[in-house]
Amino acid sequence: MENEEMKTAEVKEPSKEIENTTPTNAENAPNTTPTEEPKKGFGKKKEKHKKIDSEKDELIKANLELKEKVLRITAEMQNMKRRYDLDFQNMCKYEGMSLITEILPVIDNFERAMNIKTEGAEKFLSGFKMIYENLITILHNKGVTEIDTLNKEFDPNIMNAVMTEENKEVVNNIVLDCLQKGYMYNDRLIRPAMVKVNERND
Repeated sequence: MENEEMKTAEVKEPSKEIENTTPTNAENAPNTTPTEEPKKGFGKKKEKHKKIDSEKDELIKANLELKEKVLRITAEMQNMKRRYDLDFQNMCKYEGMSLITEILPVIDNFERAMNIKTEGAEKFLSGFKMIYENLITILHNKGVTEIDTLNKEFDPNIMNAVMTEENKEVVNNIVLDCLQKGYMYNDRLIRPAMVKVNERND
C-alpha cells in the first residue's frame, strides 16, 4: 500500500510542474513599450533633419551674400583702376598745361610787336620773329594748335563774341575778325578765341 501511494504521488508531481510553467495573464498582456520607443526615435531624427536643412539654407544664403560682396568689391576695384588709368593718361596728355597757359600771353606780345610798322626796326623785328616762330614750333610739337576762326561760322564752344558788326556782303553769324587767337591743347580747349561776328538785321 505504501508503494502504491508513493507511485501516485510521483505521478501527480509532474502535473504541478506543468501548471507552474504555463504563462500567466500578466505575461500574456501586450507590451506597448517596444512600439513606443521607435516612434520617439523617429521624431528625434525628423527634428535633426529639419535642423540640418535649416543650417544648410543659412549657409547657402550666407554664401550668396559673400559672392555678391566679392562681385561688388571686384567691380569697385575695376572702376577705381579705370579712373586711375584715365587720370594718369590725362595727366600725361595734358602735362604742362599751366605752363602753356602762361606762355600764350607772351606769344600775343610777340605778335603785337611784329605788327608794329616802324622805320629802322626791321632787323630788330626779324629777331622777334625768329623767337616767335621757335616758340610756336615748340608749342605745336607739344600738341598746341591755333583755332581757325576767320571767315568761319561762330562756334560758342571755342569762341567768345566780344564784338558784332553788320556786313550785308557776308553771311550772318560769320567771324569777321579775330581779336585774340584761341588755342587747343590736344583735344582740350586751352583758351577761346575772341572774335568779331557778323550780325545782319535783315
